[in-house]
Amino acid sequence: MSPLLWTLVGLPLACGVLLAGAGRRADRCAPGVAVTVAAAALGLAVTAALRHPAATAPLLDGLPLGLAVDGLSGILVVTVTAVTLAVLLCSAVEFGVEEARARFFGLMLVFAGSMLVTVTATTLPALLMGWEVMGATSWALIGFWWRDPVRTAAAGTAFLVTRTADLGLYLAAGAALAAAPGPLTLDALAGAEEPWRSFVTAGILVAALGKSAQLPFSYWLSRAMQGPSPVSALLHSATMVVAGAYLLLRTGPLLDASGWGADTAAWAGAVTAVALGLVAVAQGDVKQLLAASTCAQIGYMVLAAGVGARTGGALQLMAHAAAKSLLFLVAGAWLTAWSTRLLAELRGAARARRAVGVVGTVGALSLAGLPPLSLWAAKDVLLAGALEEGVPLYVAGLVAAVLSAVYSVKILWFVWRPLAAPAEGTRPTPSGVVPPLALLALACVALTPVAFPPVRDALASYLGSADQPEPHVWEFALSGALAFGAAALAWTWPWGTRTVAAPARARRLCREWLGLERAAHVLLVSPTLRLARAAAAFDDRVLDRAVDATATGALRLARWTDRFTEAAMDAAVEGLATASRDLGRRARRPQTGLLHQYLAQAVAAFSVLAVVLVLVR
Repeated sequence: MSPLLWTLVGLPLACGVLLAGAGRRADRCAPGVAVTVAAAALGLAVTAALRHPAATAPLLDGLPLGLAVDGLSGILVVTVTAVTLAVLLCSAVEFGVEEARARFFGLMLVFAGSMLVTVTATTLPALLMGWEVMGATSWALIGFWWRDPVRTAAAGTAFLVTRTADLGLYLAAGAALAAAPGPLTLDALAGAEEPWRSFVTAGILVAALGKSAQLPFSYWLSRAMQGPSPVSALLHSATMVVAGAYLLLRTGPLLDASGWGADTAAWAGAVTAVALGLVAVAQGDVKQLLAASTCAQIGYMVLAAGVGARTGGALQLMAHAAAKSLLFLVAGAWLTAWSTRLLAELRGAARARRAVGVVGTVGALSLAGLPPLSLWAAKDVLLAGALEEGVPLYVAGLVAAVLSAVYSVKILWFVWRPLAAPAEGTRPTPSGVVPPLALLALACVALTPVAFPPVRDALASYLGSADQPEPHVWEFALSGALAFGAAALAWTWPWGTRTVAAPARARRLCREWLGLERAAHVLLVSPTLRLARAAAAFDDRVLDRAVDATATGALRLARWTDRFTEAAMDAAVEGLATASRDLGRRARRPQTGLLHQYLAQAVAAFSVLAVVLVLVR
């Protein structure tokens, strides 16, 4: 037992449940309680990352619940709690007294707590529990403003898509249990025999790609943008969307042992990084742009898991968490002031409140991969592993990096243009959001030294991945030059005009997220609904009629039985009763009193006969 670890995962979960259950009565104290709990969780996470505690508890027969903090999960617990604290600090300022703050902050704590369970899980039962709670809580947070049917529909879409992919995790658990009944530890999955190992690999890949919004599941993240901006900031940066990439980084030995899982993950990440980068470039909605960029940036983490670049993947995860949470919080502040999500209508947003504009610029430049900011360094560390696997993967990573620079600078091009003003009746950006945003901006810069050899080697040793490929100087120079060139081109590009290089059909396809949602409806949803309607028709026209016919036949049989069989049985019973009565009357005759007379007469006759016989003789 480890009180430290149980407290780390239990504190936000318990306090979140209490806040959410208390309702509007706890609205006044909810922000303070949530921030205090998040700060305490951050302290516990730092301690756990240094001490590496482990804990187990009995759950099912032979299937214990196991939690542990090691190198990779140590980085994750600190990242999750730090970003949660920053997001809750901003939310405490932004969410007014008219909102259901207790429900919001309670759900946010449960969301973060379930992510902590997910990243510290060492057994599949514990992983499944955290995975499920995280998905359910994300649905509640995306649909937080539940009176709006558009938001609840978006929450339902996100939930159903991720739930469909989550079935892969159950497939993996079932295959692992069939291969070797036991505690189902994540570290032991690579030792499963074929064909179970392939089933486990396939299930984990599907679940991870679905949860991390990789192709072909990416479109659910577009619908998730209907939630509040703090929800997007936490969901996109350090919690649910990175859970799949983390799982692939955690199960790297399984991907390698399968013989095909590592290559599949690497190419899935690379293709997503490029394709969703193009989608991000085409967006005119700032939240949709950031959502597509999340898919693209997490594609790098999945690529890192496929090529075995664990250090680069962890660094990318930390840097992306800082940059993306910062950008979503800044975007939320701009949306509040301008009452619009369209980039064309956000012109001048960075100039209206320069403190927010400056920290937002730091986040955008970090997302662009410009030196010396953290995502530039993280990309090169993981792309060094891609280069060892093959030039095509490395080139795909560079193309995605160029697209990162383009869509990041596109945001800056609009928000620094002095051409628009906030709509009337909107409130200004609260000054209280600036300190946590500044801390996130500082993290975007402070993480850069991790990419340099001494610190990188220490990080690799902490992660237990000493075989991490080391990038050459020319790789840093090449990616930096490409990022600067793409950023310069994006800054001079006339985004405000209709002059574009791509065909209208291609632009429309990218704006619609490659038609993934429509394709899902055509290939999956519509056939499923048709099958459901056919099953319903079969139920109505065949099963119902069969049941009705059976019931009618049973009633007719009952009437026939009542009419014929029952009558015959009644006659038989009555005949038997009559015969029994006659027999009874006959049986009573010897008992009428004449028996004694017959006996006396027989005695007299025998006496006379005896006297005659004596006299004759």
